[in-house]
Amino acid sequence: MQRQGKYPVPEGASPVPGLEIAGFIEEAGEECTRFNKDDCVFGLIPGGGYAEYAVIHKDMAMPIPENFSVEEAAAIPEVFLTAWQGLTWLGNLTERERVLIHAGASGVGTAAIQLARQMNAEVLVTTSGAKHNKCLELGAAYAINYQQEDFAERVQALTNEEGVDVILDFVGAPYLKRNVDSLRMDGRLVVLAFMGGAKAEELNIAKLLVKRLSIIGSTLRSRPLDYQIQLTGELANFALPKFRDGSLRPVIDSVFPLSQAADAHAHMEANRNVGKIILRVA
Repeated sequence: MQRQGKYPVPEGASPVPGLEIAGFIEEAGEECTRFNKDDCVFGLIPGGGYAEYAVIHKDMAMPIPENFSVEEAAAIPEVFLTAWQGLTWLGNLTERERVLIHAGASGVGTAAIQLARQMNAEVLVTTSGAKHNKCLELGAAYAINYQQEDFAERVQALTNEEGVDVILDFVGAPYLKRNVDSLRMDGRLVVLAFMGGAKAEELNIAKLLVKRLSIIGSTLRSRPLDYQIQLTGELANFALPKFRDGSLRPVIDSVFPLSQAADAHAHMEANRNVGKIILRVA
């Protein structure tokens, strides 16, 4: 989206794409006491990840689990932080609630499925039929083929007409009305992208009032550093032990050399990936 001009670069951030990195520390700043030269770390950065060298704030870096490769660690930051923010900070998902995750086989989708299951929530996803098995393998209770079914009708059928408590949406306008129809009383719709369009027209506002619904929109990149540091610390406390014991795993679709970044983008734009696409610098 940044390449297409649809994701403006925040003031002061590098115009070079790439918001997440993993690798070895070449040099640590004077105020950095947690890490040293040659330590393996990964984390979120404001930009500039498509490069041999990048700068990360000391409090945004996380240690790579001993059982992980650099490529596996690189698949974690953006998708797991986005999923954690959407599920917990914005969606307030709690144990035994139901969550509908759109684009369930995407990088954020595969992370959100696993995190929601670790929180003992019931997970429904939308995805193409060919990607159902992977979502079910990760812990989704139900996978809905958005190409062949009306997901709102299917959600009602699968939940005994109750609906879901939280929805993570990356599609935007085309899904808004059906998302509202899919939510139960006091439901929360978290909109994190608008891959299908940004302007929605067909919506019965009365349903928002009658069902006491909340619609929350957010991008992580625009959040202030303090917010991102707190989010990173919370995710690290929850997820790092689970990465080490195998309860959580990033899903990697493919690895491309950095020189083939255009091919990697084309692969993603064709919606052929299940999980993350990684760029290897060397």
